[in-house]
Amino acid sequence: MKHVADSGTVFLFDVDNTLLDNDAVQADLSAYLVREFGRASRDRYWVLFEELRAELGYADYLGTLQRYRLENIDEQQLLRVSSFLIDYPFWERLYPGALAALAHCAGLGETVILSDGDVVFQPRKVQRSGLWAAVGERVLIYLHKEQMLAAVERRYPARHYVMVDDKLRILAVTKRAWGPRLTTVFVRQGHYAHDERALAAFAPADLTIECIDDLTRCDPGCFKGTT
Repeated sequence: MKHVADSGTVFLFDVDNTLLDNDAVQADLSAYLVREFGRASRDRYWVLFEELRAELGYADYLGTLQRYRLENIDEQQLLRVSSFLIDYPFWERLYPGALAALAHCAGLGETVILSDGDVVFQPRKVQRSGLWAAVGERVLIYLHKEQMLAAVERRYPARHYVMVDDKLRILAVTKRAWGPRLTTVFVRQGHYAHDERALAAFAPADLTIECIDDLTRCDPGCFKGTT
């Protein structure tokens, strides 16, 4: 385990729909599947995607592709879909101000990527988007990050944490665990952040911003416990 000295404040950044427009990535994938295989195949892919996400608890694009292949065992053109995903230009899908927000927060504490995802595609996304380098390779990817808070603390001990995420559920669970040691920042980007049912189910975050670029205008006083 990499040793990291105790930091005053650690900023934990989600990736999908927080720093990177994952809804747009999905739209591009849908358009590609329609062009190459037709609408019925596109629809079947997303049905399998949701089934697998319900089983695993996280999005698995390559795992979905493998399941789709089992239903289309002799479709060699499917091999090109994996290249579309692996070689996708994720840097083009960073939200405006995403890198600036990371740089701004790096001046206030230590920045860390904390994301859910599989062990192949999600790291690839973080690397090709430029986010891996932007946080000095401080990247944590778990199957369920809200269940790994003790591991986060061991790797990046701090007096105070700031979690930046587009999902109120994740923020609420982490707030219950860390209490006043955590400032939650809700970024209203992407479809999860505008799900009225989810918004009604969880308490508001400590700080709500409309886009990640808003973070660049936050001074240390925005984050309780920053030094």
